Amino acid sequence: MKKLLDKYLTLSLIVFSILALIIGFLFPELFPFNASWIAVILCGVPIIKGAVVGLITEFDIKADVLVSIALIASVIIGEVFAAAEIAVIMTLGAYLEELTVDKAQAGIEKLITLSPRTARKITGNGEKIIPLEQVRKNDTLRVIAGETIPVDGVIMNGQSSINQSLLTGEAIPVDKIRGDEVYSGTINQYGTFEMKVEKEEKDSSLQKMIRLVESADAESAPIVRTADKWATWIVVASLSTAIITWLITKDILRAVTILVVFCPCALVLATPTAIIAAIGNATKHGVLIKSGEGLEKLARVERIMFDKTGTITYGQPEVMDFISLSETHTKEEVLEIAAIVEYHSEHPLGKAIVSTVNIQELPISDVENLEVIPGKGLQAIYKDSVIQLGNTKLLTENKTMISKNSQIEEWLKSKHTVIFIQQDQEVIGAIALTDTVRPESVQIIQEISQQNAQPILLTGDNQFIAEEVAKQTGIKEVHADCLPEDKLRVIRNLQNNCFTVAMIGDGINDAPALKLADIGIAMGKNGSDIAIDAADIVLMQDELKELPYLISLAKKTLKTIQINILLAMGLNAVAVVLAAVGILGPIAGALVHNIGSVAVIIHSALLLKYSAEKNLTSFSVEYE
Repeated sequence: MKKLLDKYLTLSLIVFSILALIIGFLFPELFPFNASWIAVILCGVPIIKGAVVGLITEFDIKADVLVSIALIASVIIGEVFAAAEIAVIMTLGAYLEELTVDKAQAGIEKLITLSPRTARKITGNGEKIIPLEQVRKNDTLRVIAGETIPVDGVIMNGQSSINQSLLTGEAIPVDKIRGDEVYSGTINQYGTFEMKVEKEEKDSSLQKMIRLVESADAESAPIVRTADKWATWIVVASLSTAIITWLITKDILRAVTILVVFCPCALVLATPTAIIAAIGNATKHGVLIKSGEGLEKLARVERIMFDKTGTITYGQPEVMDFISLSETHTKEEVLEIAAIVEYHSEHPLGKAIVSTVNIQELPISDVENLEVIPGKGLQAIYKDSVIQLGNTKLLTENKTMISKNSQIEEWLKSKHTVIFIQQDQEVIGAIALTDTVRPESVQIIQEISQQNAQPILLTGDNQFIAEEVAKQTGIKEVHADCLPEDKLRVIRNLQNNCFTVAMIGDGINDAPALKLADIGIAMGKNGSDIAIDAADIVLMQDELKELPYLISLAKKTLKTIQINILLAMGLNAVAVVLAAVGILGPIAGALVHNIGSVAVIIHSALLLKYSAEKNLTSFSVEYE
C-alpha cells in the first residue's frame, strides 16, 4: 500500500510541476513569483536530497549527482526555468523506469495461503481440529475428500487420488495407498485417509517452495538505470570540462552551460521510453510485459526453458485412442458406455472421456449407484450391468485377467494413462489418455531456434513422456522428473556458464524458476496466479505463437535503446563543444538539451507501430 501511495504522490508532483512549467513559460505574470520555482521545489529538491544522501552514506555517484550540480548551477545564475525543466524531465524519466521494474511479492503471499491453517488430529478421544502450528512429528491426522493436505506425511489407513500439480506441475492425479508419501499443499481429491506426520509445517514441501521463491527472487539482479552505469565518468567529465573552460575563458556562463547540457536527461529517457512503447505494442498482441529489464534481456536470450504441461502441451488429459476387447461391443460403444458412467464423476480423466462423445444423445439417466473406488476407479449400475472403470490396480483387486494385447502394452510402455472398462467382471475395452502437444509448438520451436535461442524441455513428468514430447516438437535437450529445486539447479548451471536464460511455465511449481531465470514468461489464461506474479512477461491468451514475435520485439527494442543512447550522448557532446566556445548560452543549451529528450521520445514511439511480420531471422545475425 505504501509503495502504491508513493507512486501516486510522485505522479502528482510531476503533473503539478509540468503545469507550473507551462504557466512559468506562457504566463509569467500570473503569479508574483516565477512559477518555475514550484517545479524546482517539487521535483528538484528530492533529486538533490537523494544525491547528497547517496554521496554521504554510500559514496554512491549516480546520474542524480550531475543533475543536482546542473540544477544548483542554473539557479545560481538565475536560469530557474532551465533548472525546472531539468528537474521535471529527470523525475519523469525515473518514474517511467520505475514502472518497468517488477517488484511484486504477491506470489509469495499467495503461496502462503495455499496451506490450511488447521488440521484434523486423531487423539484418544476422537478427532480434534487444531491450529497447524501445533501439529508435531508422528501425530496422526485425518484428511477428507476435497481438503488440502496440511503437512508432509505417510498414509497409514485409506487411499485416495492426490492432485500434486503444486510440486510436479502434472495435472493428472496420482493414486495413493497405505505407505505412500503425501505432501503439504497438494489436494486430496476423493477418499478419506489417515496419515502419520513426517515433517512439521516449517519443514514441509510447501514451506520449502516458499523459500525457493524467496531465494530465487533475492538472486534476481535489480535493473541498473542506463545513466547510472556511466554516472561517475559523466560527473568527472562534466566538472572537468566546466572547470577547464572557466579557467581558460574566465566566463562562468560557459561553465554553467556545460553543466546544463551535460545533464543526462535524454540518457535517462533512452531506456524507459523505448520499453513503455514496446509494452504498448505487446499489449495489442495479448502480451503483458511487467519488467523492462526482462524485455532487455530477452533480446539477448540464448536458452529458453519450456515447462511441458500447460506450455508445450495443453496441460489437461485427452483421449488419445481407445479399443474394444469384446466381440459384442464396437470400440465406439465401449467409449459411449465409459462416457455415460464418467458423466456422473468429477475426475479429470472422466471429463476427458465425456468430452469425446455427444453426451446429450446418450441415456445418462440410466446410471445408478455410482461409487468411487479411491485410487482405482469407479463403479456403477448401467442397464442392469455392473460397470467398472479403472486402472490396473482395479484389475488386480478384481483378479481380472485380460488377453495379451500389443496396443495396450504399447500404451503402458509409453507411460500413457490407461482406463479399463469392465462389464460384469469382463474387460470389454480400454481407453488411453495423455496430455497432447499444442499443434503450433513445432513451428514455434523452429522459429525460436532461428533466433539463436536454444529450446530446452524442463518437466516434472517422467523421462519417457518428456523425450516423446521433445521428439514431436524438435527439442534436443530434455530434463525430466524435475522438482522445483531441480529446475533451479539447471537454470543456475546455465547462468554460471554465462548463458542468458528464459523460463516459460504456467504452474505453481514453476514460480521459483520463473523468478530465478533472467526472463520469466508465464501462460496467463490457464496459468496459476503465483506463476503469473513471479513472471516478467505474461502471455495473456496462452498463445505460445506470440513468443517468436516477442523475441523479435525485444531485439528491436534493444536496438532502439542503443540508438537512443548514441543519439543522447552524441548530441550532448556537440552541445558541450558549442557551449565551451561560447556559441550556446544557458537558455540555448537547455533548448538543445530538450531537443535531445524529444528526439529520444519520438524515436522510441516508433516501436508502437513495429510489426514482426518481416523475416524473423533478420535480427539473428545482428546479435550473434
